[in-house]
Amino acid sequence: MHDYQRPPTLYRYGVREDLELALSQGQFILRPASNCLTLSFSQAWDPTLFELFSADACLIIHNTEEFGERIHRAVQRTLPSWAGIDGAVEYGTRAALGQAFTKTVAEAQEQEWQFAWRAMQAQLSLNPVLIKIGNLENYAELRSKDTYLA
Repeated sequence: MHDYQRPPTLYRYGVREDLELALSQGQFILRPASNCLTLSFSQAWDPTLFELFSADACLIIHNTEEFGERIHRAVQRTLPSWAGIDGAVEYGTRAALGQAFTKTVAEAQEQEWQFAWRAMQAQLSLNPVLIKIGNLENYAELRSKDTYLA
C-alpha cells in the first residue's frame, strides 16, 4: 500500500533567476514526459542535487498541501480538460501511478515528488505550459547551495 500524503517539504533545484519568479509569482513550466505534463520536486535537501540539476539555488516549499492545491487549481484553470495527480516517483519498479512516476534505479538519488497531468482527449498537444499560482513567500524560501540546513 502506498501513502500518497505529500511530504512536509518539497525542494526544487534550479537557476536562481527562474526560482525567484517561482517564489514571487508562483511561475512554473510544466514539461512533457511520458504522455503527461509534469512538474518535479525533490523530497530531499541534498547538496549533490545542485550539481545533478546544474542548479545555483533551491526553492523550498514548507506548506506542501497548500502549494499542491494551488498548483492543481491553476492547471485546472489553464488546462480544463486535463486530469492531475501528484505522488512519489518509484525507482526500478513500475509505479502504481503509471509510467510518468516510474524511473530507473540510477535516478533514485533525486527522490522525486512529481505533479503530472494527462489530457482527457488524445488530440491535445504536449507542449510546455507556463502556469502562475501567485506569490509563495508566505511558505517558501530560496536557499543557495552553501546554506546549512539544520
